[in-house]
Amino acid sequence: MAAAHLDGRPAVAPLDLVVRGRRVLTPQGWRAAEVGVRDGVVVEVADLGAGLVATETLDLAEDEVLVPGLVDTHVHVNQPGRTEWEGFASATRAAAAGGVTTIVDMPLNSVPPTTDVAALEVKRAEAEGGVHVDVAFWGGAVPGSTADLAPLHEAGVMGFKCFLVDSGVEEFGHLDAAELERDLAELARLDALMVVHAEDPGVIGAAPEPHGPRYADFLASRPPAAEEAAIATLLGAAARTGARVHVLHLSDAAALPLIARARAEGVRVSVETCPHYLTLEAEDVPDGATAFKCCPPIRGAANQDALWQGLRDGAIDIVVTDHSPSTPDLKALDTGDFGEAWGGVASLQLGLAAVWTEARSRGVALEEVVRWMSTAPAALVGLDRKGAIAPGKDADLAVLAPEESFDVDPARLHHRNPVTPYAGRRLTGVVRRTLLRGRTITDVPTGTLLRRGDA
Repeated sequence: MAAAHLDGRPAVAPLDLVVRGRRVLTPQGWRAAEVGVRDGVVVEVADLGAGLVATETLDLAEDEVLVPGLVDTHVHVNQPGRTEWEGFASATRAAAAGGVTTIVDMPLNSVPPTTDVAALEVKRAEAEGGVHVDVAFWGGAVPGSTADLAPLHEAGVMGFKCFLVDSGVEEFGHLDAAELERDLAELARLDALMVVHAEDPGVIGAAPEPHGPRYADFLASRPPAAEEAAIATLLGAAARTGARVHVLHLSDAAALPLIARARAEGVRVSVETCPHYLTLEAEDVPDGATAFKCCPPIRGAANQDALWQGLRDGAIDIVVTDHSPSTPDLKALDTGDFGEAWGGVASLQLGLAAVWTEARSRGVALEEVVRWMSTAPAALVGLDRKGAIAPGKDADLAVLAPEESFDVDPARLHHRNPVTPYAGRRLTGVVRRTLLRGRTITDVPTGTLLRRGDA
């Protein structure tokens, strides 16, 4: 006999899963609801008590809420070539533990970098069958690669990443102004997105070189003017070519008026910032604590306040982790030398808790955090089936206890290397369960490799 609702209405076909909870975040806001899932897709969101019937049910505890799985569009997985830094299995397991159900892998730090179709296929082969969440890929734009952009676009990358300053790895060169404009013209033709590490090499070259354990010295080596100059270059090129551009990991809030003016003039530009810029302050970074090193750097408290205001005002569009781990030796933990240490923060598992902890203290609602970390990143890269709990969307869900706190123990993280600036910090917001297409994520990989237009 076919399944039916308690009120006697016949069901079209049995549901696979019903999730019931008093606080379910839908596009219309929080509601007491039952979420019906069939074949991995949300097919119905009904009032709590509607009596949806399914093969499996999940009833949330009183202290739990249901939110859409996060979409992290800025993750460095590093496999192949530097898999000892991070790999697909470990990165996606960490993602799932943090409520992230989709990541987009950056094209560098792997060898080969994803700068042509052959390299993309190598990376996809490495990931196939071994990912716990869905994974999409960025392509890379490097000197001499203009002819490879269209084939990569056709092969399904979500867009392209470039650097305007030394990337830190020799196999992924940075673009000068002329190369940037040439590649943007090609991407405008394709209507493809360019995401940009925007720091100016001239400004950085004129700054003091970083050396030793003093964080203040490292901070002086990557001044705010480097971001502002590079962003101005990017916005000018985007205006002339009509390309869509996205500013990666903005740390300098003083650049926001430049971006606002460009938007007002019709430039298609979006902006992200990261949990470490929103939760960590330069004033609190201990000397020698190279786990905090990233480029651009973590700046001061007043700048952090301005970044939060930018999020509230809509000047900043999304929050993603820029998860960029390395082995402990490359972080120069023994010497604490910021000049020698690899620049990158490992936070994929902790991003939601870190941002929510700070948001709570600032009176920012959880639904805003979810919008910045799920709905808006999905929209940025065209993952139309992600980022919301609504009929027709993939049933990618996170069960969150938003008031439960925990102390960060690096040994309990799923990242390949237990190095994080959040070590020992008390964070609030525990992800108790993450579901991918309606199935709880376990140690058995069930993620899918996505191409542009798939979801």
